[in-house]
Amino acid sequence: MSDLNSIKKDILNLVKEYVREKNSIEWDKDKDWVEYSGPTFDEDEYVAAIDTLLAGWFIMGKDSREFELEFPKYLGKSDGVLTNSGSSANLLMLAVAAAKRGYNLPKGSGIITPVVCFPTTVNPIIQNGFKPVFVDVDLPSLNLNLDEVEYLLEMDPSIRGITFAHVLGNPPDMDRLMRLVEKHNLIFFEDACDALGSYYDGKKLGSFGHMSTCSFFPAHHMTLGEGGFVATSDKKARKVLASMRDWGRACYCNTMKPGSVTQGTACGNRFRKWLPGMKNAVYDHRYVFDEIGYNLKPLELQASIGLQQIKKLPVLDDARRKNHSRLNEIFGKYEKYFYLPSATEKADPCWFGYLLTIREDAPFSKDKLVRHLEGDRIQTRSYFSGNILAHPGYTHLATPYKNINKRFPNAALVTTNSLFLGTFKGITEEKLNYISEVVDSFMNSY
Repeated sequence: MSDLNSIKKDILNLVKEYVREKNSIEWDKDKDWVEYSGPTFDEDEYVAAIDTLLAGWFIMGKDSREFELEFPKYLGKSDGVLTNSGSSANLLMLAVAAAKRGYNLPKGSGIITPVVCFPTTVNPIIQNGFKPVFVDVDLPSLNLNLDEVEYLLEMDPSIRGITFAHVLGNPPDMDRLMRLVEKHNLIFFEDACDALGSYYDGKKLGSFGHMSTCSFFPAHHMTLGEGGFVATSDKKARKVLASMRDWGRACYCNTMKPGSVTQGTACGNRFRKWLPGMKNAVYDHRYVFDEIGYNLKPLELQASIGLQQIKKLPVLDDARRKNHSRLNEIFGKYEKYFYLPSATEKADPCWFGYLLTIREDAPFSKDKLVRHLEGDRIQTRSYFSGNILAHPGYTHLATPYKNINKRFPNAALVTTNSLFLGTFKGITEEKLNYISEVVDSFMNSY
């Protein structure tokens, strides 16, 4: 065993040396890209992941449970479950809405959502048998139009919930939104996947919804390589979330030590008459299923990485705010061409990206600007789907609207004219200076 420990120590030391050397490579503006986002790892994350792999425990274990106990407070909640992706987190959140032991919403219930979105905000509505009720977005924020929300709530009593992502970390008017949620007795499914570290009136985004989600995709505020989280302060909802993530399994007594069935947290009551369909059969509770669930569990090494990333959130968040401010200086000179981003009143966003929408009368197109930036190796991204109803997988949902461009005019503009740049810590002062040069060279021709 001492030899194994010695070998392991050598491996981890070599990993540290490799990562330090890799991270010391300087960026070259003549050949390297300014990436819009990506993981910000040092030796801590790599060592934690490899240490977990070498331990030989791959599925959810002690690091996963520690992460589940630590992370909810970052979304202003007391409990939650770790998943294999942010998309899975959204799927679970809406699945609990449909579950008999959850919110038990009837199939066909309306769920309001903005027509400009990422697909995995709207997909779970459809996948769980609910009806998406689309609203247009506001300019320049691209958040859902609350006038339309209020009108639809007054007109359609079948609407039972609302879900949306805070746009690149910037929320809508949450005071007005929460008044509507309360007045119409809605369930608020809060997608905070782009909003970790953001606040509204001193409250964390993620704390407003009945449940809220977060994504740990590599582009996001922190990353586990992949991963997601559903946060709640409802103990009952937490049990249903965990069950549906874990195949629909009924057993939850070993929550504190996932995988341990004989020591520490095993309840001693596994073998009892658990099956309502065979009342006299003695059966193992670990193989009793309360829900028609999924398998959406993360790997243990994802949680090991996550425990290291949490420690760095203050630094990562600070960089996003500073980089967004600098990008505002770069593009602010050309405000007559753009709808520029600004924080909603009372909001303090930890910006996921720098959002630009080119004005209708600008002398250049989004395509020309993007080609210029990416021609000089500066990554950009469209604002996700634009109008989701324009996409091949969703055109059947557009039928009631006849003309989606007239019904959702701002969404039409977003589809053709909106883009965003990155704000993450990897965009250094040197890279920001380069972005400034490239933007100025483009604008000087106009």
